[in-house]
Amino acid sequence: MQKGLRAIGDTEALEKVIDPLDKVSVRRQCELLGVNRSNIYYQPVAENPEDLELMRYMDKEFLDHPYKGVLSMVDFIKTLGILVGPKRVRRLLRKMGIMAIYPQKNLSKLGIAKYIHPYMLRGLEITRSNQVWCIDLTYIPMKRGFLYLTAIIDVYSRYIVGWGLFNTLDAQNSLEVLKEAIALYGKPEIINSDQGSQFTCSGWVEYLKNEDIIISMDGRGRALDNIYIERFWRTLKWEYVYLNPAEDGKELQKGLKEYLYYYNNQRTHQSLNRYTPNYRYEYAA
Repeated sequence: MQKGLRAIGDTEALEKVIDPLDKVSVRRQCELLGVNRSNIYYQPVAENPEDLELMRYMDKEFLDHPYKGVLSMVDFIKTLGILVGPKRVRRLLRKMGIMAIYPQKNLSKLGIAKYIHPYMLRGLEITRSNQVWCIDLTYIPMKRGFLYLTAIIDVYSRYIVGWGLFNTLDAQNSLEVLKEAIALYGKPEIINSDQGSQFTCSGWVEYLKNEDIIISMDGRGRALDNIYIERFWRTLKWEYVYLNPAEDGKELQKGLKEYLYYYNNQRTHQSLNRYTPNYRYEYAA
């Protein structure tokens, strides 16, 4: 419990020190204080209201049916009485970072093939905290826009060790979240991700190798390889995001911080024998 309290309190205090008008850039101030730059400033991604409505519908449908691709989504939207073509749906799915889970042609930007690594978790017995972390990112809708959430989950305890909100899918964002998590909780032995461009690039792979962290990546089109964080996305969206649509990024940041504190420290899990992630993480650490 105390680890989570210290992390939240310390981060909020440091964020107040950042001065956008200082001669030192905000990026450099964040680096010196160890604060995630996304917590200081960000604007929601702009999109017209009709497309935002379509994106919210598709996001909810994808949580229940992650195998649905462009044509299936077109059919789904038409059942709602909305006429839409595959070109528009494909563009919005790409913007959301959503790709149907089945072997297919590339519908999202992949990274460089030489940086792709094999899946290392098959048959692995996970028995302790910081043995395996999983990282992923997801689209988070708001009333007038959307942002991307990157999160890292400790597989053994289901504890969220790191997260950040961003308005782009840049690879540097995921690396910032990882570095902050390591600074707070130490290094994992293995980190698993998908094969997106954020993780199949030189910056991500070289950093992990330099830190002696084993790299694991989902197989293309395999629904269960990153199931731990996929379940977390479903929980987060149904229990908080869809019930509390944020007006703007600041409100979303505050609400997510409160929900994730609840998730880590108060919400029990059946898979953890009704313990909280924090108890399982602290108990095992």
